[in-house]
Amino acid sequence: MADWTLEEHKTSGGASHFAEFVSDLADAKDIKDAAVLVRALRALGNQLREPRSKSLGEGVFELRGTTVRMYYGFLPGRRAVLLGGYLKKRRDTPADVLELMRARLKEAQDEYQKSRAATARKKGR
Repeated sequence: MADWTLEEHKTSGGASHFAEFVSDLADAKDIKDAAVLVRALRALGNQLREPRSKSLGEGVFELRGTTVRMYYGFLPGRRAVLLGGYLKKRRDTPADVLELMRARLKEAQDEYQKSRAATARKKGR
């Protein structure tokens, strides 16, 4: 089966929180963890399970490395949207981080719906 398409959530200014997170990783082990997790998500998509992926509810999922945590959700058409990341410092996901990732996923889903509506208008539906 074909790989999943991975997209990065972008701000209105075009910046990617996910790309910023990855570029700020300094430890070689964290960089390797991030690369392995992204490849696993691309290959397995919604079939990725614990211990590498965990549902955090409301459509937000967490890719789990040793200390690297990366957040994502799904869009129609075998697409995953990468929302950002966090270096684990405690056992649970901080509430503010989780709330932020849920807001980013909602933005990505809203953008998807707007683009579908615009495409439908262009096609005269």
